[in-house]
Amino acid sequence: MTERRILRLRGADNREFLQGLVTNDIKGIDQGLVYAALLTPQGKYIADFFLKAEGAAILLDAPAALGDELVQRLTLYKLRADVQIEETDLHLHRGLGEAPVDGAPDPRSPALGWRAYRAAPQEETEIDWAAVRVAERVPEAGMELTSDSFILEMGFERLKGVDFRKGCYVGQEVTARMKHKTELRKGLARVEIKGLAEPGTAIEAGGKPAGTLLTRAGDQALAYLRFDRAAGDLTAGEAQVSWDGNR
Repeated sequence: MTERRILRLRGADNREFLQGLVTNDIKGIDQGLVYAALLTPQGKYIADFFLKAEGAAILLDAPAALGDELVQRLTLYKLRADVQIEETDLHLHRGLGEAPVDGAPDPRSPALGWRAYRAAPQEETEIDWAAVRVAERVPEAGMELTSDSFILEMGFERLKGVDFRKGCYVGQEVTARMKHKTELRKGLARVEIKGLAEPGTAIEAGGKPAGTLLTRAGDQALAYLRFDRAAGDLTAGEAQVSWDGNR
């Protein structure tokens, strides 16, 4: 599993503070985990994370590699709000099937199982989380999700990571425009692949750029595609690639 950094947000303004920043409606933490992202004002990805109520506090579960920048951004926006951002010693535990008493279902898809936060690290499991992600078309920070990503191209609406009725948040104007005024021409897709090709290999259609191969699991992979060029025979290096049109 990707290393995680679990933060705790305390203070009387913690909910209002997050509600005005992140892509999803945090009122959902009263029912379970909420998946959301923080964007730039231009609508591009900074970090994605899970939010969980912990009494009056809120736990924030983010990729460890993005933790420093996320804390920096949250501190920048905090200004005079009554919010304290704390480190924790908690560890993420994940599994498939029914959630344990201290866990909650992953809000992105039932196939992604559950998440829990505990004092001790999780022992290794035999679950191939990369294969699960590929099967469910779930992007991951540092692989599919980068500073150039737009969350709608990465499937955040399908993964319940954005709410179009909650009101303003950073990057909301660009995200709403992409939702209501444009048809997505590029985005994340699951492809079939035959042959050897490493993540990062360019995908071509008739010699023209058609996308990039990303996470691979066996004969399936995630790819960032130009949809208008991805309907026919595709190649990634020496490998043959095909896409069924499912976004």
